[in-house]
Amino acid sequence: MQKLQITLILFIFTQLNFAQKLEIINNQAILFSLKEKKDTINFIVIDTKLEEKKPIFLFCQGSLPIPLFIKPEKEEMWMYGGGITNFDFAEIKKHYHLIVISMPETPVIANEKDLNSSFSYVPDSSEPRALSLAYEQADYLENYESRANKVIHFLQQQKWVDHSKLIVAGHSQGSKVATLIALNNKKVTHLGLFSTNPFGRIDQLLREERKAAESKAITWETADKNMEETYQMYRDAYTPDSVKVKPYLLAWKSFSRPLVNDWLKIKIPTYLAYGTNDTTADLCDLVPLFYIQNSKNNLTYKRYLGLDHNFYERKENGQPDYDKEHWPEVMTNFVKWTLK
Repeated sequence: MQKLQITLILFIFTQLNFAQKLEIINNQAILFSLKEKKDTINFIVIDTKLEEKKPIFLFCQGSLPIPLFIKPEKEEMWMYGGGITNFDFAEIKKHYHLIVISMPETPVIANEKDLNSSFSYVPDSSEPRALSLAYEQADYLENYESRANKVIHFLQQQKWVDHSKLIVAGHSQGSKVATLIALNNKKVTHLGLFSTNPFGRIDQLLREERKAAESKAITWETADKNMEETYQMYRDAYTPDSVKVKPYLLAWKSFSRPLVNDWLKIKIPTYLAYGTNDTTADLCDLVPLFYIQNSKNNLTYKRYLGLDHNFYERKENGQPDYDKEHWPEVMTNFVKWTLK
């Protein structure tokens, strides 16, 4: 492994145990940067001081190059933090140092005008669907795992970190990252999986076509055509020449790895939570069967009735009801489970 150069810049006068200064962002989080030859791994600790020794809670965010902090043109900067602002993160902080790693090739702080409607960073705002080439080349599962392990290695050397536990949790795409970390890093003691697909990613596209045809939203002929195009796209993801032209295929290849095979190899306590109105997580209903078949009893699962991918209730028209969110409840239940 290449030796990491750690650069810590300062906005306040607090000192770390290794005599470096802290950069506080928005009076909410401390920024760290691990610099390598070809990458800079930015991550934040959701706190403004590091005086209390606590275990690490690493949250792996979902997909898309969304900055950790967003600056609107006229309003105050706000923290996205990989989605943790949906949680009661003050409750998490009582017990753990909450860590979020910035997406690769994505600024930690970005102006809202440089983001598309999904809050993804784009190099050219006139082309809101065109993500950066550097991000697409870095957006694959093994890279996220490698970056996270380097952060974990750094954290374990700090005096403010308690080694009695190491919680790794992820939402959606982040659950795949969390899985690979837990599979290969023996320091991890608890694994949390939220709104995940046990069979990877690509199968969801096929299931969506089938559902659309069964509900008569599209014809079976259209569904058949679309399924065949999905198969071809997946073939291309395994063809190096195609990936050179379309680097986004890297993600389709790596993130379509079936997770259930990995989960069955993991021996630490594992927690699975999902909403029943989430197409991504439909197949989570099958997961307990695999654990039963393999005589494994380290799975705790929680099915949230009527909730969607982000644990919102749905309106009659099928759209999320943003006034009825349940992320705080979902995450707090998980945190309580880790403390048992």
